[in-house]
Amino acid sequence: MNPFLSFILYWMLLFPITVFVWLISFFAFDQTFALSVMYALACAFLIFIAVKSSLKSRFLKKHQLGRKEYKYIKKNLDEAKTKIKRLRKAFFQVRDIASFRQTLETVRISKRIYTITKKEPKRFYQAEQFYYSHLDSIVELAEKYAFLSAQPNKNTELAITLRDTRTALKDLSKTIEEDLNHVLSNDIDSLNYELDVVKYTIKPRHEDGRRL
Repeated sequence: MNPFLSFILYWMLLFPITVFVWLISFFAFDQTFALSVMYALACAFLIFIAVKSSLKSRFLKKHQLGRKEYKYIKKNLDEAKTKIKRLRKAFFQVRDIASFRQTLETVRISKRIYTITKKEPKRFYQAEQFYYSHLDSIVELAEKYAFLSAQPNKNTELAITLRDTRTALKDLSKTIEEDLNHVLSNDIDSLNYELDVVKYTIKPRHEDGRRL
């Protein structure tokens, strides 16, 4: 379910329960106003913890993950999110159009890998090279390139370094595209299989039609 809708439904359920607890405490058990509020808030907190724990357990069960395993993956995802923000910041500092477009596309692909993995954490293992190596490398290169390209005076040595860095960034961008393809490989194989089944099913009918 959409997280926003889950949030709305959760509060639609929690609010009346909290009010009910307050009413029971205040009128039925003759508690003070302050104590009734405390009981209602304590009840809301316990319900929040229970619902959150239940949703997390269902999520882990759905994706066949243990709590420690998911904690480890989530830690890497949080770090990747910060690195992608750094990459986007470096992208805004790049001035030449070619590098600008290239970095923009790399940011888009990186965010796509992150989003897919966040939604389906098990896919983290298909993108380990992206999270452990490729993302770090391209962020570091992009930041250094953005800094050096912003310098007003560029001598021959700096111009050569910038050219070599652009080449390295281009190569890394292609590598990250391959990372995305690897993450999607199972889906692509599954789709190809379904297409083969459809073609196999339709082919005899077409052949029968030609015979008629």
